[in-house]
Amino acid sequence: MALKLIPERLKSQPVFLCIDDTMVAKFGKKFEDVSKLFDHAAHNGSNYLNGHCFVSLMLCVPVWRKQRIVYLAVPLGYRMWKKEVSKLELAASMVRQVMPEFSAQRNVIILCDSWYAKKDLVCVVDEYANLDVICNARHDSVIYDLAPQPTGKKGRPAKHGRRLSTETDFALSEEKIGDYYIGVRQVLTNLFGQREVLAYVTASDKAKGARRLFFSTIFPWQEKVPLNQTGSSCMQFIPLLCYYFRWNIEVSYYEQKTFWSLCSYMVRSSRGIETLVNLINVAYCAMKILPYQDEVFSKYRSVSVQEFRFALSEEIRRQVFYATFLQNVETGLKSSVFTKVLKQLLRHQCSGWHKL
Repeated sequence: MALKLIPERLKSQPVFLCIDDTMVAKFGKKFEDVSKLFDHAAHNGSNYLNGHCFVSLMLCVPVWRKQRIVYLAVPLGYRMWKKEVSKLELAASMVRQVMPEFSAQRNVIILCDSWYAKKDLVCVVDEYANLDVICNARHDSVIYDLAPQPTGKKGRPAKHGRRLSTETDFALSEEKIGDYYIGVRQVLTNLFGQREVLAYVTASDKAKGARRLFFSTIFPWQEKVPLNQTGSSCMQFIPLLCYYFRWNIEVSYYEQKTFWSLCSYMVRSSRGIETLVNLINVAYCAMKILPYQDEVFSKYRSVSVQEFRFALSEEIRRQVFYATFLQNVETGLKSSVFTKVLKQLLRHQCSGWHKL
């Protein structure tokens, strides 16, 4: 369904698969597979909470809105982590499950934070020709310069160059790009084996402050597309700038937990919980997709999902009220005039969908 949203003229644009996990706190141990989980963002006075952990996958697809390209974020599904397999393996299996649908897509890019930047997940990019990854990584990850040219001397040639430091071996940009100074160079790292990748280092201050490290298996599209207004000096940073799409999955967690009762399930079995959570997600996605599938609702493309949900629920409530009232009104009170008025009101409400 989400892939059908992409117009033909946007087929060459990359799509993004965002990976992350979220926790749902529960009281007691009546729920199946509930356990103590570490949560670095917990606000309960402890770094641990009692509950469930769900690994999720989100798709960001390009759509046309107000004469420009924007990306629509659509969560594809949730899988409960039961500690039988790692979260990395769960995420990798979800990617493998959806990749056949993207066989005709030019570029599919995985976005993930440093926790998921491990071999059990990034190895998936070697299985598909059109799949790449842009990920945050630990700042102390081991990175090497490219292997030197063979010298012709006896002995096994070096597999990589000297070890690099994020503090001294990356020349940061002269000016800030967004909120950060950025440095980039082509490197080798144990995470990707002998595959050459781009390493990006960002810093909010050149002189002091922590530096963040990112890896990208996809290289700038400078040779494939016109520079347009980007400019050649900034083109090398385009893959890193794509990383900000990953934040959409955090927004989705907030919206679903706050407005869609994602955390309010009372089902006890793990299978029932996972089914209910994904059912809520389907409803949430349907609301986001509807303005692009039906022109009647196109005016809601640029408003929040909560506002659109409220407008729909109000209209449904009116129609249900009038339809039920007409059916249940006592026979003795029914008059031809009264019934005719109610039917006209009902028809007027039905036509109101086209005026939303």
